Amino acid sequence: MTETVPVLTIDGPSGSGKGTISRAVAQRLGWHYLDSGALYRAVGVAAGWADLDLDDGGALVRCTFDTTIAFDESGEELRVLVNGHDATDELRTETAGAAASAIAAIPEVRAALKDRQRAFRVAPGLVADGRDMGTVIFPDAGWKVFLTASAEERADRRYKQLKNKGVSVTMDGLLREILARDARDANRAVAPLRPAEDAVRIDTTGQGIEAVVDRVLALFPARHV
Repeated sequence: MTETVPVLTIDGPSGSGKGTISRAVAQRLGWHYLDSGALYRAVGVAAGWADLDLDDGGALVRCTFDTTIAFDESGEELRVLVNGHDATDELRTETAGAAASAIAAIPEVRAALKDRQRAFRVAPGLVADGRDMGTVIFPDAGWKVFLTASAEERADRRYKQLKNKGVSVTMDGLLREILARDARDANRAVAPLRPAEDAVRIDTTGQGIEAVVDRVLALFPARHV
């Protein structure tokens, strides 16, 4: 029964480190991992492939139901398959991120993806990262974390990540995009970005990955780690 499968939710804004931290924690615990943002990005990519208008809510809802999404965790890096194609690199573009943010504001799309996300709750446990994991998708999770970081640091992390991939970007442009996305995510009518009341807040500004992973794992009884 899913009700007995333990869940750790890790929510936070873009660039707070939740993806990196969540996967590392899942590996340490031996649990499954859900990158919920990848689902929204996948729908955004599929919508782009179909040349859909992001203002056409009905078309986007149909696209959500029609799009197949699968995660491949067999390698060192999580790969995301969209309609049978490896779309991992495309999902990480700023275009996909902007599309995901726009799509996530549509209530019918969020409803369509809700059951898909909850289906990841299987034994021995699940680490779910996103923006509403602890507030909407898994409100009964036994452990909830909300990661934050300054907008400047989040922009710097994204800048380094994209430059390493050979993508031409500017710090000023990335900072503007992050601030704009923060505003959209926090002010949307459905499932706005906010910490769950019982979430532990961790500011990752200036902290290394291992230090944050250790802080998250410290929330668990010794028998889980």
